[in-house]
Amino acid sequence: MKRQKIKLPLSLKKPILAMGSQSKNTVCFAKNNLALLSSMHSDLNHPGDFAIFQRNLKSFLNQKPKIVAHDIHPEYQSTKYAYRLSADSFKLLAVQHHHAHIASCMAENGMKNQKVIGAAFDGTGLGTDNKLWGAEFLICDYKNFIRIAHLKEVPLLGGEKAISEPYRLSLVWLYLIYKEKFWGLKIDFIKGIDKKKWAVLKKMLLSGLNSPLSSSIGRLFDAAASLVLARYKANFEAELAIKLEKLASMWKLPVSSYKFKIARFKSAYIIDPTLMFKQIVQDLLKKEPKEKIAYRFHLTVASMLKETSKILRRNTGLNKIALSGGVFQNKLLLSLSLGLLSKEGFRVFTHKDLSCNDSCISLGQALIANFSRIRS
Repeated sequence: MKRQKIKLPLSLKKPILAMGSQSKNTVCFAKNNLALLSSMHSDLNHPGDFAIFQRNLKSFLNQKPKIVAHDIHPEYQSTKYAYRLSADSFKLLAVQHHHAHIASCMAENGMKNQKVIGAAFDGTGLGTDNKLWGAEFLICDYKNFIRIAHLKEVPLLGGEKAISEPYRLSLVWLYLIYKEKFWGLKIDFIKGIDKKKWAVLKKMLLSGLNSPLSSSIGRLFDAAASLVLARYKANFEAELAIKLEKLASMWKLPVSSYKFKIARFKSAYIIDPTLMFKQIVQDLLKKEPKEKIAYRFHLTVASMLKETSKILRRNTGLNKIALSGGVFQNKLLLSLSLGLLSKEGFRVFTHKDLSCNDSCISLGQALIANFSRIRS
C-alpha cells in the first residue's frame, strides 16, 4: 500500500480523515502536523478501485479520526460511503471541491491560514449553488472562501453525454453566436453534424431538459478542440483537449490571444469567451494553420487567468495566487499562465509533490476541516 507523507504548515486540532473525490481519489489521514495520503483510486465506480479504497479507508479509520471530511457532491461514492459510516465517534463535514483544490496547494507550499486568490481549473465539481463549477476564482483561506469570478455558464446537453460527445458543447457556442445561421459556415466541423440530432439537441438547449449549467474550463477545452479538430466524440475525458495541446505545442511563432470579455454580474465577475469562439471560426474560415489556432486558444485561456487575477488584485490587494485543478496538467497552459502572471508581478504557487488533479482533494479537505466550527 503506497502512501505519501506531507508535512503540514500547522498542527491540526484533531485527527481528521478526508474521503477525497470520485475519480483520481485518495484518502487522507491527518494528525498533528503530518498528513498521510493513500494510493490513488482511479474511479470509485470501478469495483476494483472501490475495493482498494475500502481497504485504505479501514486502516485510516483504525486511527480514530474525530472529523471525517467529504465532498459536497451527494453522488460521489466517497461521499456516500462517508454517510454510511457509523459516526458515533466523529463528526461529518462537507467540503466544496474547488475550495479543497486551493487548500491543498496552499498546504503544499507551507502556507498557514492566509488569504489568497485561488484559481481552480478542472472538469467539473459541484458548487454551493448546485451547479457544476470548473473555472473558479476564489478569495479564500482554509476556513472560508468566496467565489468571486468564474467562466460563463453554458448547458451541458445530455449531462455527462456532453463529455463523451464534446461536439454538443461546440454547437452550444455556435448557436449562441450565429443561431441557425451556423449551418452556413464553411468549416469542416459543420460537415459532420447531423441535422436530425441537432433538432433534438436544440430542444434540450431551449428547454433546459437534462442540460445542467456548467462553468467548467475543461468543457471549454472540449468545445474548442471539437470545433478546431472537427472531432465529435472522445474515448475518455479530455482526449480531444490533449490532442489540441499537442497541436498547439507545434506552433513557435508569436501570436496574440483571442478576444474575451470580463464583466461584473451581481457579486461575481463573469468571463465570457463568446468573442473567442467567433474569432476561432473566422480563423477556420480563413484556413489559418490549426496549430496556430490551437496555440491562440491556449494563450487566450492563460490571458483570461491573468486579466481576471489583475482585477481581483485591484479589488482585494492580494498578490498571491494558488493554481490547482486537473486542467493545469496541460503543460502549455501552465507555462503560459506562469509566464503571464509572473510578468504582472504575482507570486504564483503550484503543486510540488502532489498532482494538481483530484488526487490532491483529500489533503485540502483535511486542512479545511481543521478550521471548521465542528466540535465533538
